Amino acid sequence: MGMAITEKILAKHAGKEKVKPGELINAKIDTIMLHDITTTPAIDMLETHGMDRVFDPSKVVVTPDHFVPNKDIKSAEMVSRIRKWARKHKIMNFYDIGKHGVCHAILPEQGHVLPGMTIIAGDSHTCTHGALGAFSTGVGSTDIAAALYSGNLWFKVPPTIKFIINGKLPKGAYSKDIILTIIKDIGVGGALYKAMEFSGSAISGLSVEARMTITNMAIEAGGKNGVIEPDKKTLEYIKKRSKGKFEVVKSDNNAAYFEVKEYDASGFEPVVAFPDLPSNGKTMSEISKMEEIRIDQAYLGSCTNGRLEDLRIAAKILKGNKVAADTRMLIVPATTDVWKQAMEEGLFRTFSEAGAAVSTPTCGACLGGHMGVLAEGERCISSTNRNFVGRMGSPRSEVYLASPAAVAASAIEGKIADPRRYL
Repeated sequence: MGMAITEKILAKHAGKEKVKPGELINAKIDTIMLHDITTTPAIDMLETHGMDRVFDPSKVVVTPDHFVPNKDIKSAEMVSRIRKWARKHKIMNFYDIGKHGVCHAILPEQGHVLPGMTIIAGDSHTCTHGALGAFSTGVGSTDIAAALYSGNLWFKVPPTIKFIINGKLPKGAYSKDIILTIIKDIGVGGALYKAMEFSGSAISGLSVEARMTITNMAIEAGGKNGVIEPDKKTLEYIKKRSKGKFEVVKSDNNAAYFEVKEYDASGFEPVVAFPDLPSNGKTMSEISKMEEIRIDQAYLGSCTNGRLEDLRIAAKILKGNKVAADTRMLIVPATTDVWKQAMEEGLFRTFSEAGAAVSTPTCGACLGGHMGVLAEGERCISSTNRNFVGRMGSPRSEVYLASPAAVAASAIEGKIADPRRYL
């Protein structure tokens, strides 16, 4: 019996010909990503145990992103410490303010993600990078410390669920609607400690950026990682960003899967995940039969949907329209390069004329840190990935997850709205 792509990558990095689900292995790590929240506890552990070194500085990428620009003295001191630590250990891949970005957007954008890699970070949405055919997963600060020192980390090989999504997405439905539909189907624990492998003509038809939206939310179904086999689009994306060597790894034709689930994308429609779980999705057809849901804030950004094509989709809908009275819209490009490109394309003018505010890159609002925190009783429709109680602010606020198109349409109408009316 053959192996799935996740098993093949882990086997190679463990120096083994073959691994099987449930097996404990020790694997070499190709890239460790550090951001501002989970890094200082790892530094503490290393220094406390006299292990103040980095196994290979060239394999570490640092990008403070949650509390940048620093929102208070505490966050400023935290990032200051990381900055000094990075200098001490000669870590050159440091994306400081001005060239910074949301970690899961900037790593692939700047060429740090290649097919066949193992990538870890102290952040649950590290699974994003599987869109380029890498094994990528979030770990705790203790694991980060161990990997920074040794260059290795243990894993229990996850079984793989294969999701085959064929067909053409209808107008108004996007990759966010694909993953929200899947999570609605299997639930937030439906892929618990499983690898989620996505394939099919609907996936092949997506841009690499759009595929990242899908793998990004694998963790919202409990997945250990999300992964998509590299194809021509993947290689073209990488060619523009990296000259690094890599190996394209694909699942064996006779790979053993824990489960195979198939979907027909032609029947999909825009989906909104209601509070307080990403699995609480409702289609626009279902929403149209409900009482209108007024919103106070529309948020476009994050590692899920703050990329350039997301901003273009929103601009197309907002052009010539105005954000509704009593509703505010925040637009947060995911990286400095996205910010620059959006500005050069004139998207900022469109956003400004519609009455939306544009921010420097940060993922502060997504976890209720800053730059878009919600007050008690407020509702937000957001392109982010998580809508747990209190996720974006007050535990008595509500977050509705949706595609950039649905966020923009809802901003115009001041209520959850079907984007298809504007396309």
